[in-house]
Amino acid sequence: MTKFTDKAHSAEHLMRTLFPATPLLRNDHLSEMYEADIWLKREDLSPVRSYKIRGALNAMAKVRSRSPKTSVFVCASAGNHAQGVAYVCRHFDVKGVIFMPVTTPQQKIDKTRIFGGDNVEIRLVGDYFDDTLAEATQFCSDAGGHFLSPFDDLDVIEGQASVAAEIVEQLSSPPDMVVLPVGGGGLSAGVSRYFRDVSSQTDIRFVEPAGAASLTAALDVGAPVKLDRVNNFVDGAAVAQIGQLTFDALKATPADHVLTVPEDRICSTILQMLNVEGVVLEPAGALSIDALKDLRAEVKGRTVVCVTSGGNFDFERLPEVKERSQRYAGVKKYFLLRLPQRPGALRDFLQALGPEDDIARFEYMKKSARNFGSVLIGIETSRSENFETLYARLDAGGFVYSDITNDETIAEFVV
Repeated sequence: MTKFTDKAHSAEHLMRTLFPATPLLRNDHLSEMYEADIWLKREDLSPVRSYKIRGALNAMAKVRSRSPKTSVFVCASAGNHAQGVAYVCRHFDVKGVIFMPVTTPQQKIDKTRIFGGDNVEIRLVGDYFDDTLAEATQFCSDAGGHFLSPFDDLDVIEGQASVAAEIVEQLSSPPDMVVLPVGGGGLSAGVSRYFRDVSSQTDIRFVEPAGAASLTAALDVGAPVKLDRVNNFVDGAAVAQIGQLTFDALKATPADHVLTVPEDRICSTILQMLNVEGVVLEPAGALSIDALKDLRAEVKGRTVVCVTSGGNFDFERLPEVKERSQRYAGVKKYFLLRLPQRPGALRDFLQALGPEDDIARFEYMKKSARNFGSVLIGIETSRSENFETLYARLDAGGFVYSDITNDETIAEFVV
């Protein structure tokens, strides 16, 4: 064994002092769908419903061993890392100060407080994460505490590698392929490095949300680079810049081994796993399963492990997830319609709808000084091809309309 795999096994043994190994479960539904042997490493079933507890536990244990007088641990996080740090602070009975953006959903604040109990102080600072991070690092420096990075830390990377050690123990033989979500890179760096050492024949595939492809950007230029813009929908993996230490472990990755998947398509996978399997996954937790759609030819006939990295899903987001899924599937669209201000104009429009078309939203803004009114209309249908028929009927009827479904600027304000 290499020194790294020894450390990963030590981290795995450390995990057993706090929680049992997360299940590795064969999924019959996915296996049949992809004609493969698909297994899910259920990190969504850890005590904090994500793998982040592993890096926090390993890093905190090592810091306490090296510097027993460390009195306070500090982190900045709006989600899973905060909850993992809080849980481990209570476990070790040490003080933790967790900085979260003011905009953090109350559910995540409450869960962090529950996990940390009296050992944790939560400070809500800044509208944006960069502001929160700056406050956290300044406080840590002033208080002489230890800052726990969510991913760019060797102790954290070793802790996340315990996922791989468990996979090898739980399967009768190493898998043919492991599919990993990528955010800051801690999980992907630790797991891929472990498999390189113990099972070099295991293929590794990495998956990023299309709106936060920090590993792809780094591989393009050969170094971590900050993205100009980040789509925060997949919040558990929406990182503007991959870590330097994590990139060092991943920089030899072939570009075609990194997949980027659309945020709206991930929503379809979340709903599929919820409705068919009863498995609750957050967007980042569904990344590895969603990537199977692009890996169909590569996984056929092989044993594949997908790491479901987290299940901290706020069900208040479910309507948005359904909406995004429908839009990706092409069965729901939004239009701006120019409707003549004359009797019967609305009836004419309604007659253009097909038997499977349903109006999901209708807002008419009448302006008396004009001959036409503006209508925002949302239409759901059962099959995407129904819209081609609708377009033909609207064109034949002389209606003027604009499809704004994929216009982010307009949709942000009116949808």
